[in-house]
Amino acid sequence: MTDQKNSEFKQLLSGARDALRPLLPKRLRSDIPVVPVVRLSGAIGMSTPLRPGLTLGGVAPVLERAFKMRHARAVALLINSPGGSPVQSHLIYLRIRALADEHKLPVIAFAEDVAASGGYMIACAGDQIICDSSSILGSIGVVGATFGFTKLMERIGVDRRIYTSGERKATLDPFLPENPQDVDRLKAIQQEIHDDFIALVMDSRGVRLKGPEKDLFSGEYWAGRKSVELGLADAIGDLRSVLRERFGEEVLMPVVAPARGLLSRLRPGGGEMAMLLDRQELTSGLTSDLAGDLLSALEARALWARYGL
Repeated sequence: MTDQKNSEFKQLLSGARDALRPLLPKRLRSDIPVVPVVRLSGAIGMSTPLRPGLTLGGVAPVLERAFKMRHARAVALLINSPGGSPVQSHLIYLRIRALADEHKLPVIAFAEDVAASGGYMIACAGDQIICDSSSILGSIGVVGATFGFTKLMERIGVDRRIYTSGERKATLDPFLPENPQDVDRLKAIQQEIHDDFIALVMDSRGVRLKGPEKDLFSGEYWAGRKSVELGLADAIGDLRSVLRERFGEEVLMPVVAPARGLLSRLRPGGGEMAMLLDRQELTSGLTSDLAGDLLSALEARALWARYGL
């Protein structure tokens, strides 16, 4: 008799849930699929106070929130990056894969204008890579650049005086003549990083890669359709259409984003004084770091310019 009553109670409870379900907000309904969207945009590892770049420290909290979202069926990455720091690119890649394995969720990467170099490395964290026909993908290589000022210094009569402990400490100093041995050492390091990048792409894309390795890993980049043909991406499409086709017309696609704004870091016991201090610190920081910020902005602009953007 007790078992019968329990069964009747469960049926009654189930009926009540079914009746109330249409009245709940969509985000609370377990029958409506959710695919959180994480936007990863900007040069990687190049940050200024006004234009923060992509770093693990900046994106980790956003990724955690996305993968922990209730009723999530997958996580979508919306990538628009020309690359940058290989270390930060790899750290972001590793964190995405670790969270995907921990939460047993598939990851779908969508390339917008560009997912190249480090941006493509992050895209490889997706189980699938979807791009627009005009997206730029690839650039699987390593690049380093600097300037040489020795001729200018000779012209204006300036001597470079540098004092070091360690014979290699002044390697590739832009105010000294270029040393071929220093260049060889740099190229050896770049080759190590390039080899790691190649191994990551091979592990991620596997048999889907269809082009000759000497072309795929030459640092060249391609538009969307050619990228699909080479196996660097899986299909042409856009986020909304692909997710609706895969998870149904009612799929929810909440964008998970970090806090924005110059004064978004609120202090304990905040108020007008705290806001004033934030303004003072911000103004001081902008003044003292102006040169560094300008160089970072120029480097980031040069990265985008490589892809005609």
